[in-house]
Amino acid sequence: MTGGRVLIVDDDDAVRTVVAHALRRAGHAVRTAASLADMARELRTHPPDVLVTDVVLPDGDGIDHAGRLAAERPDMPVIVLSARNTLTTAVRATEAGAYDYLPKPFDLDTLTRTVAAALARGGAAAEHVAVEEEQLPLIGRSPAMQDVYRVIARVISNDLTVLVSGESGTGKELVARAIHDLGARRAAPFVPINMAAIPRELIEAELFGHERGAFTGAAQRSAGRFEQAAGGTLFLDEIGDMPIEAQTRLLRVLQSGEFTTVGGARTIRADVRIVAATNRDLQQAVAAGQFREDLYYRLNVVPVALPALRERRGDIAELARHFLDRAAEAGLPRKTLDAEAVAALEAHDWPGNVRELENLLRRLAALSRDDRIGAAEVVATIGSVPAAAEALPDPGIEAAVRAMIERLAREEPRALDDGSLYDRVIGAVERPLIGAMLARHGGNQLRAARAIGLNRNTLRKRLDALGITPGARPSGSGEG
Repeated sequence: MTGGRVLIVDDDDAVRTVVAHALRRAGHAVRTAASLADMARELRTHPPDVLVTDVVLPDGDGIDHAGRLAAERPDMPVIVLSARNTLTTAVRATEAGAYDYLPKPFDLDTLTRTVAAALARGGAAAEHVAVEEEQLPLIGRSPAMQDVYRVIARVISNDLTVLVSGESGTGKELVARAIHDLGARRAAPFVPINMAAIPRELIEAELFGHERGAFTGAAQRSAGRFEQAAGGTLFLDEIGDMPIEAQTRLLRVLQSGEFTTVGGARTIRADVRIVAATNRDLQQAVAAGQFREDLYYRLNVVPVALPALRERRGDIAELARHFLDRAAEAGLPRKTLDAEAVAALEAHDWPGNVRELENLLRRLAALSRDDRIGAAEVVATIGSVPAAAEALPDPGIEAAVRAMIERLAREEPRALDDGSLYDRVIGAVERPLIGAMLARHGGNQLRAARAIGLNRNTLRKRLDALGITPGARPSGSGEG
Protein backbone atom coordinates (compact mmCIF):
# COMPACT_ATOMS: atom_id res chain seq x y z
CA MET A 1 0.00 0.00 0.00
CA THR A 2 1.31 3.47 -0.88
CA GLY A 3 -0.06 6.98 -0.54
CA GLY A 4 -1.46 6.41 2.96
CA ARG A 5 -2.79 8.88 5.51
CA VAL A 6 -0.15 9.71 8.13
CA LEU A 7 -0.55 11.70 11.37
CA ILE A 8 2.64 13.17 12.83
CA VAL A 9 2.61 14.14 16.53
CA ASP A 10 5.56 16.16 17.84
CA ASP A 11 5.79 19.37 19.87
CA ASP A 12 8.79 20.55 17.83
CA ASP A 13 7.64 22.67 14.88
CA ALA A 14 10.83 21.95 12.92
CA VAL A 15 10.46 18.17 13.29
CA ARG A 16 6.81 18.27 12.19
CA THR A 17 7.65 20.43 9.16
CA VAL A 18 10.62 18.35 7.97
CA VAL A 19 8.92 14.97 8.48
CA ALA A 20 5.67 16.14 6.86
CA HIS A 21 7.58 17.44 3.84
CA ALA A 22 9.51 14.17 3.42
CA LEU A 23 6.37 12.02 3.68
CA ARG A 24 4.37 14.21 1.33
CA ARG A 25 7.15 13.90 -1.23
CA ALA A 26 6.77 10.12 -0.83
CA GLY A 27 3.10 10.45 -1.81
CA HIS A 28 1.37 10.36 1.57
CA ALA A 29 -1.42 12.59 2.85
CA VAL A 30 0.02 14.11 6.03
CA ARG A 31 -1.57 15.89 8.99
CA THR A 32 0.23 17.09 12.11
CA ALA A 33 -0.43 17.60 15.82
CA ALA A 34 1.62 19.14 18.64
CA SER A 35 0.10 17.42 21.69
CA LEU A 36 -1.93 14.43 22.85
CA ALA A 37 -5.06 16.60 22.84
CA ASP A 38 -4.44 17.60 19.22
CA MET A 39 -3.76 13.94 18.42
CA ALA A 40 -7.10 12.87 19.91
CA ARG A 41 -8.99 15.42 17.78
CA GLU A 42 -7.18 14.34 14.63
CA LEU A 43 -7.88 10.67 15.35
CA ARG A 44 -11.59 11.44 15.61
CA THR A 45 -11.90 13.76 12.62
CA HIS A 46 -9.22 12.45 10.23
CA PRO A 47 -8.36 8.84 11.21
CA PRO A 48 -4.87 8.02 9.83
CA ASP A 49 -3.54 4.79 8.43
CA VAL A 50 -0.25 5.29 10.33
CA LEU A 51 0.54 7.33 13.45
CA VAL A 52 4.06 8.74 13.98
CA THR A 53 4.44 10.13 17.52
CA ASP A 54 7.11 11.55 19.80
CA VAL A 55 7.41 10.21 23.36
CA VAL A 56 7.65 13.42 25.38
CA LEU A 57 4.67 15.66 24.64
CA PRO A 58 3.43 18.71 26.56
CA ASP A 59 0.40 16.91 27.99
CA GLY A 60 1.58 13.35 28.39
CA ASP A 61 3.63 10.35 27.29
CA GLY A 62 3.35 9.26 23.66
CA ILE A 63 4.23 5.63 24.43
CA ASP A 64 1.50 5.29 27.04
CA HIS A 65 -1.01 6.68 24.55
CA ALA A 66 0.37 4.37 21.84
CA GLY A 67 -0.37 1.40 24.10
CA ARG A 68 -4.01 2.42 24.45
CA LEU A 69 -4.28 3.04 20.71
CA ALA A 70 -2.79 -0.38 19.93
CA ALA A 71 -5.59 -1.98 21.96
CA GLU A 72 -8.31 0.21 20.42
CA ARG A 73 -6.97 0.34 16.85
CA PRO A 74 -4.80 -2.77 16.26
CA ASP A 75 -5.06 -2.11 12.52
CA MET A 76 -3.27 1.28 12.84
CA PRO A 77 0.54 0.95 13.08
CA VAL A 78 2.21 3.34 15.52
CA ILE A 79 5.80 4.46 14.93
CA VAL A 80 7.49 5.99 18.00
CA LEU A 81 10.16 8.70 17.77
CA SER A 82 12.28 9.59 20.80
CA ALA A 83 15.35 11.54 21.84
CA ARG A 84 15.50 9.35 24.97
CA ASN A 85 17.52 6.74 23.15
CA THR A 86 17.80 4.00 25.74
CA LEU A 87 16.93 0.32 25.85
CA THR A 88 14.02 1.28 28.12
CA THR A 89 12.45 3.40 25.40
CA ALA A 90 12.83 0.71 22.74
CA VAL A 91 11.34 -1.96 25.00
CA ARG A 92 8.46 0.26 26.19
CA ALA A 93 7.59 1.19 22.62
CA THR A 94 7.63 -2.42 21.46
CA GLU A 95 5.69 -3.74 24.44
CA ALA A 96 3.10 -0.97 24.01
CA GLY A 97 2.38 -2.43 20.59
CA ALA A 98 4.32 0.08 18.49
CA TYR A 99 5.16 -1.08 14.97
CA ASP A 100 8.66 0.38 15.24
CA TYR A 101 10.84 2.73 17.27
CA LEU A 102 13.21 5.28 15.71
CA PRO A 103 15.68 7.20 17.88
CA LYS A 104 16.27 10.90 17.24
CA PRO A 105 18.06 12.15 15.27
CA PHE A 106 16.71 9.77 12.64
CA ASP A 107 17.33 9.45 8.93
CA LEU A 108 14.38 10.69 6.85
CA ASP A 109 14.85 7.92 4.30
CA THR A 110 14.65 5.36 7.12
CA LEU A 111 11.44 6.96 8.42
CA THR A 112 9.94 7.00 4.93
CA ARG A 113 10.74 3.31 4.42
CA THR A 114 9.35 2.46 7.86
CA VAL A 115 6.07 4.25 7.13
CA ALA A 116 5.78 2.42 3.79
CA ALA A 117 6.44 -0.94 5.48
CA ALA A 118 3.91 -0.15 8.21
CA LEU A 119 1.25 0.66 5.62
CA ALA A 120 1.96 -2.60 3.85
CA ARG A 121 1.96 -4.83 6.92
CA GLY A 122 -0.29 -3.17 9.49
CA GLY A 123 0.30 -3.01 13.24
CA ALA A 124 0.83 -5.74 15.83
CA ALA A 125 0.32 -5.50 19.55
CA ALA A 126 2.52 -7.15 22.16
CA GLU A 127 2.09 -8.20 25.77
CA HIS A 128 3.13 -5.39 28.13
CA VAL A 129 6.12 -5.84 30.42
CA ALA A 130 6.92 -3.17 33.00
CA VAL A 131 10.48 -1.89 32.58
CA GLU A 132 12.49 0.37 34.84
CA GLU A 133 15.61 2.15 33.62
CA GLU A 134 17.76 1.07 36.55
CA GLN A 135 17.00 -2.60 35.88
CA LEU A 136 18.65 -2.47 32.46
CA PRO A 137 22.42 -2.97 32.26
CA LEU A 138 23.08 -1.81 28.70
CA ILE A 139 24.16 1.81 28.28
CA GLY A 140 24.60 3.91 25.15
CA ARG A 141 22.60 6.15 22.85
CA SER A 142 24.69 5.74 19.70
CA PRO A 143 23.05 4.53 16.46
CA ALA A 144 24.87 1.21 16.75
CA MET A 145 23.38 0.58 20.20
CA GLN A 146 19.93 1.65 19.01
CA ASP A 147 20.06 -1.23 16.51
CA VAL A 148 20.87 -3.59 19.40
CA TYR A 149 18.01 -2.22 21.51
CA ARG A 150 15.50 -2.67 18.70
CA VAL A 151 16.45 -6.32 18.24
CA ILE A 152 16.24 -7.01 21.98
CA ALA A 153 12.85 -5.33 22.15
CA ARG A 154 11.54 -7.54 19.34
CA VAL A 155 12.74 -10.89 20.73
CA ILE A 156 11.68 -10.62 24.38
CA SER A 157 8.10 -11.65 23.56
CA ASN A 158 9.14 -14.92 21.88
CA ASP A 159 11.55 -17.84 22.36
CA LEU A 160 13.62 -17.48 19.20
CA THR A 161 17.26 -18.49 19.55
CA VAL A 162 19.63 -15.51 19.60
CA LEU A 163 23.30 -15.41 18.58
CA VAL A 164 25.22 -12.45 20.01
CA SER A 165 28.52 -11.65 18.31
CA GLY A 166 31.16 -9.11 19.22
CA GLU A 167 34.70 -8.63 20.46
CA SER A 168 35.61 -9.64 24.00
CA GLY A 169 34.51 -7.05 26.52
CA THR A 170 31.63 -5.61 24.49
CA GLY A 171 28.90 -6.90 26.84
CA LYS A 172 27.53 -10.04 25.21
CA GLU A 173 26.35 -11.52 28.50
CA LEU A 174 24.59 -8.23 29.32
CA VAL A 175 22.55 -8.63 26.13
CA ALA A 176 21.69 -12.21 27.06
CA ARG A 177 20.63 -11.15 30.56
CA ALA A 178 18.50 -8.30 29.19
CA ILE A 179 16.70 -10.72 26.85
CA HIS A 180 16.04 -13.02 29.81
CA ASP A 181 15.14 -10.36 32.38
CA LEU A 182 12.65 -8.65 30.07
CA GLY A 183 11.08 -11.80 28.64
CA ALA A 184 8.39 -14.22 29.71
CA ARG A 185 10.99 -16.56 31.28
CA ARG A 186 12.37 -13.91 33.67
CA ALA A 187 11.03 -15.68 36.80
CA ALA A 188 13.02 -18.83 35.94
CA PRO A 189 16.82 -19.27 36.11
CA PHE A 190 19.36 -17.59 33.85
CA VAL A 191 22.22 -20.09 33.56
CA PRO A 192 25.48 -19.11 31.84
CA ILE A 193 28.19 -21.52 30.74
CA ASN A 194 31.52 -20.56 29.14
CA MET A 195 32.35 -23.19 26.55
CA ALA A 196 36.00 -22.07 26.35
CA ALA A 197 36.55 -22.69 30.06
CA ILE A 198 35.48 -26.34 30.22
CA PRO A 199 37.78 -29.26 29.39
CA ARG A 200 36.49 -30.98 26.25
CA GLU A 201 35.97 -34.30 28.03
CA LEU A 202 33.63 -32.64 30.54
CA ILE A 203 31.49 -30.53 28.22
CA GLU A 204 28.70 -33.05 27.69
CA ALA A 205 28.45 -33.77 31.42
CA GLU A 206 28.37 -30.03 32.15
CA LEU A 207 25.61 -29.41 29.61
CA PHE A 208 23.44 -32.47 30.09
CA GLY A 209 24.41 -33.79 33.51
CA HIS A 210 25.56 -37.29 34.43
CA GLU A 211 24.43 -40.30 36.41
CA ARG A 212 26.28 -41.87 39.30
CA GLY A 213 29.09 -44.06 38.00
CA ALA A 214 28.91 -42.66 34.47
CA PHE A 215 32.66 -42.06 34.56
CA THR A 216 35.54 -42.12 37.01
CA GLY A 217 34.84 -39.65 39.78
CA ALA A 218 31.06 -39.48 39.18
CA ALA A 219 30.15 -40.36 42.77
CA GLN A 220 26.57 -39.12 42.48
CA ARG A 221 24.05 -37.88 39.94
CA SER A 222 24.61 -34.29 38.82
CA ALA A 223 22.17 -32.07 36.91
CA GLY A 224 23.61 -30.35 33.85
CA ARG A 225 23.06 -26.77 32.73
CA PHE A 226 20.04 -27.69 30.59
CA GLU A 227 18.28 -29.06 33.68
CA GLN A 228 19.43 -26.16 35.87
CA ALA A 229 17.98 -23.67 33.37
CA ALA A 230 14.61 -25.45 33.05
CA GLY A 231 11.92 -22.90 32.23
CA GLY A 232 14.52 -20.16 31.85
CA THR A 233 17.45 -19.18 29.64
CA LEU A 234 20.66 -21.07 28.90
CA PHE A 235 23.47 -18.75 27.84
CA LEU A 236 26.15 -20.55 25.81
CA ASP A 237 29.09 -18.16 25.94
CA GLU A 238 32.05 -18.53 23.56
CA ILE A 239 30.11 -21.11 21.56
CA GLY A 240 32.74 -20.92 18.82
CA ASP A 241 35.20 -22.74 21.12
CA MET A 242 32.95 -25.77 21.56
CA PRO A 243 34.61 -29.02 20.36
CA ILE A 244 33.12 -30.39 17.16
CA GLU A 245 32.01 -33.66 18.79
CA ALA A 246 30.04 -31.78 21.47
CA GLN A 247 28.50 -29.61 18.75
CA THR A 248 26.91 -32.71 17.26
CA ARG A 249 25.12 -33.58 20.50
CA LEU A 250 24.03 -29.98 21.07
CA LEU A 251 22.56 -29.88 17.56
CA ARG A 252 20.53 -33.04 18.24
CA VAL A 253 19.13 -31.49 21.41
CA LEU A 254 18.20 -28.24 19.65
CA GLN A 255 16.50 -30.23 16.87
CA SER A 256 14.58 -32.65 19.09
CA GLY A 257 14.10 -30.55 22.22
CA GLU A 258 15.15 -33.55 24.31
CA PHE A 259 18.31 -34.96 25.87
CA THR A 260 19.62 -37.68 28.17
CA THR A 261 22.25 -37.37 30.87
CA VAL A 262 25.68 -38.95 30.40
CA GLY A 263 25.19 -42.56 31.46
CA GLY A 264 21.41 -42.14 31.64
CA ALA A 265 18.53 -43.61 29.66
CA ARG A 266 15.60 -41.37 30.63
CA THR A 267 14.66 -38.71 28.08
CA ILE A 268 14.40 -35.18 29.52
CA ARG A 269 12.63 -32.29 27.79
CA ALA A 270 14.89 -29.28 27.15
CA ASP A 271 12.56 -26.47 28.26
CA VAL A 272 15.02 -23.59 27.82
CA ARG A 273 15.55 -20.56 25.66
CA ILE A 274 19.00 -20.55 24.03
CA VAL A 275 21.12 -17.44 23.76
CA ALA A 276 24.62 -18.07 22.40
CA ALA A 277 27.57 -15.70 22.08
CA THR A 278 30.90 -15.66 20.30
CA ASN A 279 33.84 -13.38 19.63
CA ARG A 280 34.83 -15.51 16.61
CA ASP A 281 33.61 -15.28 13.04
CA LEU A 282 31.53 -18.45 12.97
CA GLN A 283 31.10 -18.34 9.20
CA GLN A 284 34.89 -18.52 8.86
CA ALA A 285 34.94 -21.33 11.43
CA VAL A 286 32.34 -23.20 9.35
CA ALA A 287 34.46 -22.74 6.21
CA ALA A 288 37.51 -24.05 8.10
CA GLY A 289 35.61 -27.13 9.28
CA GLN A 290 35.80 -26.03 12.93
CA PHE A 291 32.08 -25.39 13.42
CA ARG A 292 29.09 -27.30 12.13
CA GLU A 293 27.19 -25.39 9.47
CA ASP A 294 23.83 -26.84 10.52
CA LEU A 295 24.45 -25.83 14.15
CA TYR A 296 25.42 -22.32 13.03
CA TYR A 297 22.11 -21.85 11.24
CA ARG A 298 20.22 -23.39 14.16
CA LEU A 299 21.82 -20.81 16.53
CA ASN A 300 21.81 -17.80 14.20
CA VAL A 301 18.02 -17.39 14.09
CA VAL A 302 18.20 -13.82 15.43
CA PRO A 303 21.69 -12.29 15.13
CA VAL A 304 22.76 -9.43 17.42
CA ALA A 305 26.05 -7.75 16.48
CA LEU A 306 27.54 -5.75 19.37
CA PRO A 307 29.74 -2.85 18.28
CA ALA A 308 33.26 -2.38 19.61
CA LEU A 309 33.64 0.62 21.93
CA ARG A 310 35.82 2.42 19.37
CA GLU A 311 32.82 2.26 17.00
CA ARG A 312 30.58 4.15 19.47
CA ARG A 313 32.84 6.72 21.06
CA GLY A 314 29.85 8.99 21.71
CA ASP A 315 28.75 6.56 24.45
CA ILE A 316 32.03 6.73 26.38
CA ALA A 317 31.14 9.77 28.53
CA GLU A 318 27.87 8.18 29.70
CA LEU A 319 29.55 4.83 30.33
CA ALA A 320 32.35 6.53 32.30
CA ARG A 321 29.87 8.33 34.56
CA HIS A 322 28.03 5.08 35.12
CA PHE A 323 31.20 3.19 36.08
CA LEU A 324 32.33 5.95 38.47
CA ASP A 325 28.89 5.82 40.11
CA ARG A 326 29.18 2.04 40.43
CA ALA A 327 32.65 2.38 41.93
CA ALA A 328 31.29 4.82 44.52
CA GLU A 329 28.43 2.45 45.35
CA ALA A 330 31.05 -0.27 45.92
CA GLY A 331 32.81 1.90 48.51
CA LEU A 332 35.47 3.65 46.43
CA PRO A 333 35.80 7.47 46.60
CA ARG A 334 33.28 9.35 44.47
CA LYS A 335 35.06 10.96 41.49
CA THR A 336 34.11 12.97 38.41
CA LEU A 337 35.86 13.61 35.09
CA ASP A 338 36.60 17.02 33.60
CA ALA A 339 35.92 17.68 29.91
CA GLU A 340 39.55 17.09 28.90
CA ALA A 341 39.57 13.75 30.69
CA VAL A 342 36.45 12.66 28.80
CA ALA A 343 38.11 13.72 25.54
CA ALA A 344 41.16 11.62 26.45
CA LEU A 345 38.93 8.59 27.04
CA GLU A 346 37.19 9.15 23.71
CA ALA A 347 40.55 9.33 21.90
CA HIS A 348 41.65 5.89 23.12
CA ASP A 349 40.99 2.84 20.91
CA TRP A 350 39.88 0.52 23.78
CA PRO A 351 41.07 -2.88 22.56
CA GLY A 352 39.45 -4.33 25.68
CA ASN A 353 36.17 -2.52 24.96
CA VAL A 354 33.69 -1.71 27.74
CA ARG A 355 35.36 -4.10 30.18
CA GLU A 356 38.65 -2.27 29.78
CA LEU A 357 36.93 1.09 30.31
CA GLU A 358 35.26 -0.13 33.49
CA ASN A 359 38.54 -1.44 34.91
CA LEU A 360 40.27 1.84 34.11
CA LEU A 361 37.57 3.92 35.82
CA ARG A 362 37.68 1.75 38.92
CA ARG A 363 41.45 2.18 39.06
CA LEU A 364 41.13 5.95 38.69
CA ALA A 365 38.46 6.06 41.41
CA ALA A 366 40.72 4.12 43.77
CA LEU A 367 44.04 5.85 43.08
CA SER A 368 43.31 9.44 42.04
CA ARG A 369 44.13 11.98 44.75
CA ASP A 370 41.66 14.56 43.46
CA ASP A 371 37.88 14.41 43.39
CA ARG A 372 37.93 15.65 39.80
CA ILE A 373 40.06 13.59 37.42
CA GLY A 374 41.94 15.38 34.66
CA ALA A 375 43.25 14.38 31.24
CA ALA A 376 46.87 13.95 32.33
CA GLU A 377 45.89 11.35 34.91
CA VAL A 378 43.69 9.50 32.41
CA VAL A 379 46.48 9.38 29.82
CA ALA A 380 49.05 8.26 32.41
CA THR A 381 46.75 5.51 33.72
CA ILE A 382 45.89 4.23 30.25
CA GLY A 383 49.59 3.96 29.49
CA SER A 384 50.53 2.37 32.81
CA VAL A 385 48.71 -0.93 32.32
CA PRO A 386 48.68 -2.89 29.06
CA ALA A 387 45.06 -2.99 27.94
CA ALA A 388 45.10 -6.63 26.94
CA ALA A 389 46.55 -7.76 30.25
CA GLU A 390 44.19 -5.62 32.31
CA ALA A 391 40.95 -6.00 30.44
CA LEU A 392 41.08 -9.25 28.52
CA PRO A 393 41.89 -12.43 30.44
CA ASP A 394 43.20 -14.88 27.88
CA PRO A 395 40.51 -17.54 27.39
CA GLY A 396 43.22 -20.16 26.93
CA ILE A 397 44.76 -19.35 30.32
CA GLU A 398 41.34 -19.26 31.95
CA ALA A 399 40.48 -22.63 30.44
CA ALA A 400 43.82 -24.09 31.61
CA VAL A 401 43.25 -22.90 35.18
CA ARG A 402 39.73 -24.33 35.21
CA ALA A 403 41.02 -27.60 33.76
CA MET A 404 43.70 -27.77 36.47
CA ILE A 405 41.09 -27.27 39.19
CA GLU A 406 38.84 -29.92 37.64
CA ARG A 407 41.78 -32.35 37.52
CA LEU A 408 42.63 -31.69 41.16
CA ALA A 409 38.99 -32.17 42.11
CA ARG A 410 39.09 -35.63 40.52
CA GLU A 411 42.60 -36.74 41.49
CA GLU A 412 43.48 -34.76 44.64
CA PRO A 413 40.23 -33.38 46.11
CA ARG A 414 41.99 -32.43 49.35
CA ALA A 415 44.03 -29.87 47.40
CA LEU A 416 40.88 -27.75 47.04
CA ASP A 417 40.57 -27.42 50.82
CA ASP A 418 44.10 -27.58 52.27
CA GLY A 419 45.15 -24.01 51.45
CA SER A 420 47.66 -25.00 48.75
CA LEU A 421 45.54 -24.14 45.71
CA TYR A 422 46.81 -20.58 45.24
CA ASP A 423 50.48 -21.64 45.29
CA ARG A 424 49.75 -24.54 42.94
CA VAL A 425 47.99 -22.41 40.33
CA ILE A 426 50.40 -19.47 40.53
CA GLY A 427 53.34 -21.84 40.33
CA ALA A 428 51.88 -23.49 37.25
CA VAL A 429 51.64 -20.09 35.54
CA GLU A 430 54.88 -18.65 36.94
CA ARG A 431 57.14 -21.46 35.74
CA PRO A 432 56.33 -21.18 31.99
CA LEU A 433 56.29 -17.36 32.24
CA ILE A 434 59.80 -17.14 33.68
CA GLY A 435 61.09 -19.86 31.36
CA ALA A 436 59.65 -18.12 28.29
CA MET A 437 61.14 -14.73 29.23
CA LEU A 438 64.56 -16.22 29.94
CA ALA A 439 64.48 -17.93 26.56
CA ARG A 440 63.37 -14.69 24.90
CA HIS A 441 66.33 -12.80 26.40
CA GLY A 442 68.92 -15.50 25.78
CA GLY A 443 69.20 -16.43 29.46
CA ASN A 444 69.98 -12.86 30.53
CA GLN A 445 68.40 -12.73 33.99
CA LEU A 446 68.47 -8.96 34.38
CA ARG A 447 66.66 -8.34 31.10
CA ALA A 448 64.16 -11.12 31.83
CA ALA A 449 63.54 -9.69 35.31
CA ARG A 450 62.92 -6.21 33.89
CA ALA A 451 60.52 -7.59 31.28
CA ILE A 452 58.56 -9.52 33.92
CA GLY A 453 58.54 -6.64 36.40
CA LEU A 454 60.81 -8.18 39.06
CA ASN A 455 64.22 -7.17 40.31
CA ARG A 456 67.11 -9.53 39.55
CA ASN A 457 67.46 -10.87 43.11
CA THR A 458 63.77 -11.70 43.29
CA LEU A 459 64.01 -13.50 39.96
CA ARG A 460 66.98 -15.56 41.21
CA LYS A 461 65.02 -16.53 44.32
CA ARG A 462 62.07 -17.60 42.18
CA LEU A 463 64.38 -19.63 39.92
CA ASP A 464 65.72 -21.47 42.98
CA ALA A 465 62.24 -21.98 44.46
CA LEU A 466 60.86 -23.33 41.19
CA GLY A 467 63.94 -25.41 40.42
CA ILE A 468 64.53 -23.69 37.08
CA THR A 469 68.02 -23.83 35.62
CA PRO A 470 68.50 -21.04 33.05
CA GLY A 471 69.50 -22.37 29.67
CA ALA A 472 72.21 -19.74 29.30
CA ARG A 473 74.23 -17.66 31.75
CA PRO A 474 74.09 -13.86 31.66
CA SER A 475 76.87 -12.15 29.79
CA GLY A 476 78.68 -8.91 30.63
CA SER A 477 79.81 -7.71 34.04
CA GLY A 478 77.13 -5.05 34.17
CA GLU A 479 74.31 -7.57 33.89
CA GLY A 480 75.81 -10.73 35.42
